[in-house]
This record gives sequence, C-alpha cells and structure tokens, in this order.
Amino acid sequence: MADAAPDSLRAILNRAAAQERFQVAHRAPAADLAWLADYHWILHWDLGEGGSHRQRVLTHPSVHMTFISDGQARVVGVVRGVFAETIEGRGRVIGLRFRPGGLRPFLDAPMSTITDRRVPVEEIFGRRAHAVADAIIATPDPGDAILLVEDLLRSGAPGGPDPLVLEVSAIVDRIAADPALSRVDRLAAAVGVGTRRLQRLFADYVGVGPKWVIRRCRMQDAADRAAGGTDVDWAALAADLGYADQAHFVRDFSATIGMPPARYARQDAR
Repeated sequence: MADAAPDSLRAILNRAAAQERFQVAHRAPAADLAWLADYHWILHWDLGEGGSHRQRVLTHPSVHMTFISDGQARVVGVVRGVFAETIEGRGRVIGLRFRPGGLRPFLDAPMSTITDRRVPVEEIFGRRAHAVADAIIATPDPGDAILLVEDLLRSGAPGGPDPLVLEVSAIVDRIAADPALSRVDRLAAAVGVGTRRLQRLFADYVGVGPKWVIRRCRMQDAADRAAGGTDVDWAALAADLGYADQAHFVRDFSATIGMPPARYARQDAR
C-alpha cells in the first residue's frame, strides 16, 4: 500500500506547534476505492500522563471517517467553520478522507444533511459497522486496520463509480488548482454547466455550495503562504487569490482563522 501525497497538512493550523504534539502519516487507498477516497491517515500522539493539546484545522470540502483509540467511530461531515479537537495522554486515530462527494453513494440523503455533524459509523454503514469499528480500533498494526476500513467500504459500495462523484470531485480539484476561479459564475462557465445545476450538485454531493468551496480553497492557500514566514507581501497575495483589495482579504482571513494574517504568520513562525 503506497504512501499518499495529500494536501492535508495545509489544513493544519499553527503547524510548527502541531508537529511537536503529534505525528501524522498517509496511505493511498486501494485502486478500486480511489474514486471514493482521497487517502487514509494515521495520527499518533504521546503527550504523557495528563498532557493535552487542542488542534485547529481549516477543513477541506471533504467528509472524514475516524476510528479513535478511545472507542469513538464516527463520520464527520464537511465543517464550515474551523474544526477543533483535543487530544490527551497517548492515542491513535485511523482516518479516511473521502473525495468530495465520495460518501454520497452510502447516504440515503443529500450530503448537506450531515454538514457540520458527527454521525456514528453504524448510522451510515449499518449495525455490522459497530463490530468492524471495534476491530479497527483494537488492531495494533495500522496497515491491517486500514484493510478493515476498506472492507467496510466495499461492503456498502455500489458496483461501479458514480459519475456524479467523479464530476464533482473534478470540479473541486479545479477550484483548488485555479485561483482565477473566484466566482461561481466563472466556475460554472469553466466547467460547462449552469449555475443552478452546479449549486444543486454541490448541495447534494458535497454538502456545501460552490461559493463556500471557492472561499475555503483560497483561504487555505492564504494560510499556507502565511505559515511560510512573516515576509509575505499581503497585497500581492490578496491579488493572487482574487481579492479586489487587501482590506477585504484581511477581513476574510481574520473572520475565518480568528486573527489577522500577519499575526498568524508571526505566531506560526514561533
């Protein structure tokens, strides 16, 4: 099982401090599941007795399924704010990040119904998933645990790729790759669909609208650039990300991250 090369580390806020608290590794999914899943991730930490750390994550437009050493097994819908989680003592998480739309074939409702929610795995994958989750959590070798995760996916997956999953995943990838796609109408024109169809497709298969995805991708770009150091030309960065002026960019960054970009850059550099 080859290592993946994901963009997930960009989502971790204050990475310098985070790297001292936990370790995260990634694995590519099996070939037959690659249309559903971006990658598996394995998080380990050992903070000593009584130690704790609260981590904030600037989430992607993706759903995660996690199996945590404290016994929790859940599916986390797209989080529109900043996701925050506290880890304590020592432990492990076996996680899977679905491709945008990748959970939709398992869900008997639009993805928007689980946005900002944490749902037990058995609510989506059935009662059998409870026993499988216990086995995943109890399996010491991460590679063996991942094989169990993939068997769980196969047990409920459709016979072949859903073309709408492929379509919406490709659109999200295009948003992430092209900062010039700064408005929904431009995006719709670029991918050759009507604006209303695009909005319906995102509500059903992603769980958030295309406008949110555009803004979140640009904000991840900004946070990633800010994490690189304090000598950032903020006006040039704002222009690169499609903002009309630096003030608008600073307001958006502060509202999303909780502090202005220059302060965030100084904090992350420590």
